[in-house]
Amino acid sequence: MQTYSNHSRWRQMSRNRIKTTNPYLIELINLLEKKARENEAPIWGDIAQRLSKSRRRRNQTNLSRLNRYTQESDEAIIPGKILGAGSIDHPVIVAAFDFSDQARKKILKAKGKCLTIPDMIKMNPKGTNVKIIG
Repeated sequence: MQTYSNHSRWRQMSRNRIKTTNPYLIELINLLEKKARENEAPIWGDIAQRLSKSRRRRNQTNLSRLNRYTQESDEAIIPGKILGAGSIDHPVIVAAFDFSDQARKKILKAKGKCLTIPDMIKMNPKGTNVKIIG
């Protein structure tokens, strides 16, 4: 027979689909889920779900893909890491969980902006016209 503490622990684990131990990532996923409910913006819930995957399944996107699927002044979000392979020839606003050094330099050289995901949420709470790349 299970004790109460084991039962409540099991309920908590079944609710949390997060497998990571990174405290920043856990806080970010919780923030995304909260903002999805508050702003009725399902895009943030989708990003939270993608970030809650294991590291091996999380997206790693190259700049060439970002360049291919965006136009000038677009807002894009990458639920993972953006890598510096390829080039970008137009300014875009990009939010990602992490940036490689080369990717950050190339985006800034193209007059774009590199944001964190919480900054993107503050800038655009409803998530309108934000492209998910990855």
